[in-house]
Amino acid sequence: MPNLSYRYEKKQVDKIPIRKFDFIFSSNLDPIWIPENPARSHLFNGLSVTMPYLEPYLIKSTKASMGYISEPRLLEDIRGFCGQEAQHYRCHRKFNDLLKKKGHPKLAKVEEKLEKTYKKLLEKSLRTQLAYNAGFECMTNGLTHWLISKRVGLFRHASPTMVSFWLMHAIEEVEHKTVAYDAYMAYSGAYLPRCFGVFHGSFHVMGYAIWAMLVLLKEDKRLFSFKDALSAGKEISLAAYHMAPYLFRALLPNHNPRCEDDPKWMTDWVAGYEAMLGGKVMSGGEAMPLIDTADPQMPVPFASPSNGICHVNEIAA
Repeated sequence: MPNLSYRYEKKQVDKIPIRKFDFIFSSNLDPIWIPENPARSHLFNGLSVTMPYLEPYLIKSTKASMGYISEPRLLEDIRGFCGQEAQHYRCHRKFNDLLKKKGHPKLAKVEEKLEKTYKKLLEKSLRTQLAYNAGFECMTNGLTHWLISKRVGLFRHASPTMVSFWLMHAIEEVEHKTVAYDAYMAYSGAYLPRCFGVFHGSFHVMGYAIWAMLVLLKEDKRLFSFKDALSAGKEISLAAYHMAPYLFRALLPNHNPRCEDDPKWMTDWVAGYEAMLGGKVMSGGEAMPLIDTADPQMPVPFASPSNGICHVNEIAA
């Protein structure tokens, strides 16, 4: 049921490149990778747990829309979107396997439930799936803007590996922020199902992420004291506070993610990355600098040749 009134609009980025995203995490990486902040560390660890189930689902459902789309620019965007998401979830799976080995085997129960719920979602109508995707990506846009713009407050002195991993993921999420919305609009465009998708996609993913977070905290014996519970509540509330405006704007009839400006730090990162490679695609053996989490500004890691260098596929804790 293609939406015959759909018209493609120019994006803020020229293309959606598929970069090398293949971090290998050292066996001595501490799951509490943000110093003295287990709740924040495990909030992001919990989000990571969802990715190997969410992102393959996003790829399958978005690819299913391609048979109803004739716009070549959107088809090219979908290919870039699927390529980036495929890189992401494979890397998250490696990190999640490390979490389970390092004292968190009960995450397997969360993973089992995630696998089942996304299989069921793929049985729903394509309109429901695409509305879910568009809604989730609106929430993701708020999440990634928060990570990028508040990176110093969130990640100062945290593991350079994990910060580089999450911020590179965030940058690529911002790059493809229009794709799920466009796929839905090209297929259906109906307003009310899209609004339902905002709640469906956002609350579904965050619900599982928070469940995984609580499992991690419980296994660390950090859940049942008043101090630890307060800390967990604070981190969840902080995330909700920064994502909520994006969700509210997504409910407006004239919503379009193109209206959300890309963060300057993100565009600087992309420009620096491209300048470093000279237009080439990074292979597994090439070096890439890590973000300096000790720097009070946490600048993009391409600005100075004196930055520390680390192989992307052999990244250290």
